[in-house]
Amino acid sequence: MTADRQEAERQQLRELQQSSTGRRFLGYFRLSGPGWLQSALTLGGGSLSSSLYLGVLAGSSLLWIQPFAMLLGIVMLSAIGYVTLSTGERPFQALNRHVNPVLGWSWALASLAANMVWALPQYSLASGVLQQNLLPGVLGPDSALGATGGKVVIVSVVLVLTTLVTWSYGRSGRGIRIYERTLKIVVGLIVLCFVGVVIRLATAAEGLDWSAIFKGFVPSFSSIFEPSEQFRSMLESVGAEHREFWRTIIIDKQRDVMMAAVATAVGINMTFLFPYSLLKRGWGKEYRGLATFDLSTGMLIPFVLATSCVVVAASSRFHAEPRPGLVDIGAEVPAAQQKDYNGLLKKRLAVEWKPTVETAPDEMRTRLDGLPVAERTIAATLVKRDAFDLALALEPLTGRFFANVIFGLGVLGMTLSTISLLMLISGLVICEIFGRPPEGWLFRIGTLAAATGALGPFLWSKAAFWLAIPTSIFGLTLLPIAYLSFFFLMNRPALLGGEMPRGPKRWLGNGAMLIAAGLATVASGWMIWVNSNIYGVAAVATLLMGAFMLHFIRATSKND
Repeated sequence: MTADRQEAERQQLRELQQSSTGRRFLGYFRLSGPGWLQSALTLGGGSLSSSLYLGVLAGSSLLWIQPFAMLLGIVMLSAIGYVTLSTGERPFQALNRHVNPVLGWSWALASLAANMVWALPQYSLASGVLQQNLLPGVLGPDSALGATGGKVVIVSVVLVLTTLVTWSYGRSGRGIRIYERTLKIVVGLIVLCFVGVVIRLATAAEGLDWSAIFKGFVPSFSSIFEPSEQFRSMLESVGAEHREFWRTIIIDKQRDVMMAAVATAVGINMTFLFPYSLLKRGWGKEYRGLATFDLSTGMLIPFVLATSCVVVAASSRFHAEPRPGLVDIGAEVPAAQQKDYNGLLKKRLAVEWKPTVETAPDEMRTRLDGLPVAERTIAATLVKRDAFDLALALEPLTGRFFANVIFGLGVLGMTLSTISLLMLISGLVICEIFGRPPEGWLFRIGTLAAATGALGPFLWSKAAFWLAIPTSIFGLTLLPIAYLSFFFLMNRPALLGGEMPRGPKRWLGNGAMLIAAGLATVASGWMIWVNSNIYGVAAVATLLMGAFMLHFIRATSKND
């Protein structure tokens, strides 16, 4: 951005400070941008999948969890935004210089790793929605291209398109503005697509239970330990000796989805994008109020609207509803869902019977079919659903256009915008590691680190939506690195100097940051223990030990 344009913006901000609320809102909205990048990133496959499975497993009772996690994330993003705008320093360098290089490098490398992993479900979702909802006759399994050929075409087109769009960001100030405005439009269309689906559901004959929906926005932590009311009713029909088995299965799945929802609200890679997008815009101290406004309107509102609509739609069609064709044969069932259903029943069967290598498939099938109907019904309810399932379930109420085209375009918009932003962050990280400005060929080559996502449709044969759950949990385990780093930065007088908050403002800010960082750390530790046990704990302990040792060595050398 030119110096003249920058000064004109600063003058406009000073004038807006003296303007009416309505005029200030419109002025801030026109100047906003980095918050919308965050919105386009968080409204990706992870948030969509988490919302879908929250609705499947808990109905509308967990509508509160994504807005709650987003508010905690905004607290931390506001902190790093404040530090960046107050000092003008690049956060990676500030962390290395003023806090600890272990934290700085961990933050950068963890953000890059998260991009490479999170890109996988984005391509899988794009492939799934194009093959199942939007262009099944051209790219679907039964088309002339076949399943694999269709995936190759989709992946190739998506990779080329998102690469060209992302590279425009590193060219000039005009490229940045075009990129941000494009994503504003995409985010707006995504929200409209999902709001349109819910409005259509609400005006259908069956309608929606609005009292349950509004109640779902009231935080209730009992869902961490208990199934939803509908599942509790289903468990009552299961024999007492096996009730706990199914209760544990439901709660474990529910917790995984809850943790994925928390991780996708604000991921560690988002914490890297925000401060660098502020610097790329040329923002300084005068923009601190605009940055907070940008996060609140550009990220929070679209995120809450879109994810809540997906939860409501999935809840109305899938919650406590068995997948047709599994318990009572009569409908065609995708192979992946049949396998998922059989896998759940085999786990249950293993409680009292261990198959051997000599066990015939017919005997296994007989034993599975011989399990009580109540247990097979719960298993059929827990199978992983996909975009295609939701579209089919919505079609009788909303019609084919809303169910496939509108919903499908919403999903596609989510994946394309997120892929582009994952590439953008990768380019920023690579340039920062090498100490170079985010432009030129180093930036462009760096963006291709997130091209690993192109492997997603070929490596994952299960429900495309479910891939986002384990990848999101991986991202959650890394999140405390960023949150703790920002807390330390906000409390470094050597960095902030006279810009450091004082008095009640500082205590309130620190309290909010400690709550956010504490909850993220507890959730991360829990997931590390559940998924890695002692090995994951040992890895974290090694990282912390290295950070403390380096901090001690640096402090000692300064004293000498």
